[in-house]
Formats: sequence, structure tokens, C-alpha cells
Amino acid sequence: MLHKHLEVIHLLPLMQRTSGRPDVLLGLIDGPVAFLHPVFKSSALRLLGTTSAGPLRESLALLHGTAVASVLAARRDSNAPAICPACTLLVRPIFEAASERLDGVPATTMTILAQAIVECVEAGARLLNLSVGLIQSSASGQQELQEALTYAKEHGALLITAAGNQGSIGGSLLTRHPSTLPVVACDLRGRPLDYSNLGASTGRRGISAPGSALPSIGLSSSPFLLSGTSAAAPLVTGTAALLWSLFPTASTAQLRYAITGAWSSPRVRLVPPLLDAWRAYQILQQIIPSQQLRRFA
Repeated sequence: MLHKHLEVIHLLPLMQRTSGRPDVLLGLIDGPVAFLHPVFKSSALRLLGTTSAGPLRESLALLHGTAVASVLAARRDSNAPAICPACTLLVRPIFEAASERLDGVPATTMTILAQAIVECVEAGARLLNLSVGLIQSSASGQQELQEALTYAKEHGALLITAAGNQGSIGGSLLTRHPSTLPVVACDLRGRPLDYSNLGASTGRRGISAPGSALPSIGLSSSPFLLSGTSAAAPLVTGTAALLWSLFPTASTAQLRYAITGAWSSPRVRLVPPLLDAWRAYQILQQIIPSQQLRRFA
């Protein structure tokens, strides 16, 4: 089943070319991660913030953070996608065991998210994965988040953000801001899941990726099936990490251009196109001088 998720977005050929590079830093803004899990033994994981990297109490926040991290950085011989284990993953926990939930996903405030974004960018992250739910009971923190997103854009970072799982039509600051690349969850045929959020900004600037029962790593020896936009987003983040590993001189704009299919006609639909990782690689081959391409297995 795992290969089907990767095949539908043509990611396997890219994964065969590289497992990433340690100088490509990814910020994972999510729950805490079970650093001591065997699947992360050889991975380059670094902790930002004050949460301990040692044994943690089991919780939805820990499960969510560990599952998303495994999509990116688990060993390639594990049950998870393990897209870019050779890249450096900066883990910045923002969910705690008692975090509020938003449709099954731990939720946080705009202020806490803003602080985490700035910390990741200051630590050198060029890519940030935001599989998060936002508590939007008031406008509190909106200015801080706006400023953090602008700060990330000014420093050349690309924020891959989950569109959300409320089944709504519309948008949010996270999906509308030019620093972000919103991700819609779809099935293995490329059709959006019923509960995935859609919107004009997401359709125009975003991308779709499989988000239905993606095999990942849980807190025990049994595989955990991750679903929704939380599953779809790291597939895009991992793709971007591999592309930046192979094309280190590519600009943020060029990377976004390749991933989102921006070479095609203007979009007017609410549903963004399905990610095509190999097509993105081919696009970057065309626009980046060949001598700047890193060739390695």
C-alpha cells in the first residue's frame, strides 16, 4: 500500500536518486517526536525549543509528531515513506499532551505557531512542514503570525502547510500568505478527500497529495495509518527536500514553480493539481544549469 501513495505522485524515481543531504534543513512544527524510536536511529534529528528528546508520555501530540516525522526521516527500510532521511530535521514541538484538538489533529494558537516559525527559520530551515490545526476563536495572534510568515518569506523559506480537515470552502492566513504552499489531501486517484479543506487560494497556489491511510510509524512496533492533510503535507515537503538536495542553487520561487506546476495555464478551480515529483525534477533540470546539479545515489 505504501508504494501506491508514492507511485501516484511519481516520487519513487526521485527517491532512488537521493535520500537528501544534511545541509538541507527542514523545520517540523508539530507535536514532540519519539527520538528514541529505532526508525530514527541513523537520522539527523535536532530538537528546537524546550521539550525533552528523551522518553515522553504517550499522547495524541506525540503520536502525530512521530508519524509525520517518519514520513520524512525514518529509515528507508521501515514501514514509513522515509522520503529524505539524510536531510536534517529540526523538530520544533508546539503541541503538548493536553493540546486542544481540531478534527482529530492537535491544535495550537497563532502566537505559538508564529514563535516556532521564526525559531526554525533562524536555525537555518529552508523548508517548514506545518501539519497543524489552528485555534481561531479570536483574532489574537494574527499579527504575530502574519509577521512570522513574512519573516520566513524574506529569508527564502518555503512553508508547506496542510489545508485542514474541516471539509470547508474558504481559506486562512496560512493558505493565503505568499510564503506558504497549501496542500490538499486526495485519494489514490487524485480526487480530494471529502473532509479536506478547499479554497480559491489553495486551488490557485497549492498542490494535492495522497492523504488516505498513509503508512507511517506509531509509538509501538505496529504501523500507524496517517490520514488527512497532515499526511499529504509531508509528502510535498519531502519532495521539496529531495529537489533542493539535487538542485541546491534553485531559488524558492523556482522550487515552488516546479512543484506546483506553475508552467501550466492559470488555475481557476478550487482543487489544485496532483503533485508530480518526477515532473518537478524535470522542470528544474530545464531551468537550472546542468553543472549545478548534484549527482549522487
